[in-house]
Order: sequence, then C-alpha cells, then structure tokens
Amino acid sequence: MVERKLIIVEDDDKFAVTLKRSFERRGYEVAHVGGLEAALEVLEDFSPRYAVVDLKLVGESGLACVRALAERDPDMVIVVLTGFASIATAVEAIKLGACHYLAKPSNTDDIEAAFHKREGDIDAAIAGKATSIKNLEWERIHQTLVETDFNISETARRLGMHRRTLARKLEKRRVV
Repeated sequence: MVERKLIIVEDDDKFAVTLKRSFERRGYEVAHVGGLEAALEVLEDFSPRYAVVDLKLVGESGLACVRALAERDPDMVIVVLTGFASIATAVEAIKLGACHYLAKPSNTDDIEAAFHKREGDIDAAIAGKATSIKNLEWERIHQTLVETDFNISETARRLGMHRRTLARKLEKRRVV
C-alpha cells in the first residue's frame, strides 16, 4: 500500500485546518505549511507522497512551490488549488510538475480523486458555452477585493467604479 503522507501548502489557515482534518480522518499523515520556505524545512524530516498547493500564496506564487516540490521528488503527486483559475496558470502548473489543477471550492473527495487519476481523459466534457460577462466581472471584483484585503474604497478605485456601485454589486452577490 502507498504511504498516505500529505503536505498542504496553503496560507489560509482556516481552510488548511479543515482540509488537514478531513485528510487525517481518511488515514493520511498531514503536514500544513504556509509557504515555500516552510515547506522546504518540513521536507527535511517528512517525505510526503502527495501535495496540495494553493496557487496564490501571500507574497509568492504557488508555482514556485510546485517546481521545488517536483524537483525534490519527481514522483510526488501534486495538486494545485486556486480561486483564480486561468488557462495560463493551469498550463504552467502542469509543466512544473503538478498532476492536476482544481478550482476552489474543491473538497477532499475532489482532491483525493485527483491524486489517483494521473492519466488524461480524452472523454472529458468540453464546456458548451463561454464564461458569461457577469461571471468574468464577478471574478475580477473578487480578485481585486482579495488584493486590497477587502477594502471596498480601494477596490472601487482600482476597478474604476463608484464605491456605491461596487457596494450594490456586492449586495447582490456575497463574497465567498
């Protein structure tokens, strides 16, 4: 049986603790760190078979972490999680050594399934329609909110919209 050791590289402590507990209930030995340097320190004494890496870490890219983990152990199964999915970062994550790239919200079932599905699927469904303008707008608003630490005035300024307009949009669709 394959060793069930996992490292989670995630700077959102609440999400990471939830994910850690869920994997521990499934029999994994789990280490959680907030960034690349901490991950490299933990790997001195801990040899995980699996890794879950957040794409957007505070002050650094999760892609650097993916590269470092894959260089350290080319057989490590690495899954990238992100709330800011894009084709460009998905391609780079795979090139750097990740086996899967999942958009948040993803749960333990999704991640564990990705660990065990390393081959591509030629029957994967192709989206029937493009992303709507409303969804693109919402993703941009949410990304800017995160960048400004949820400062409404600064977000509105960066987006070039009136603060009240932004507030109305936020009332219609809650921030996750």
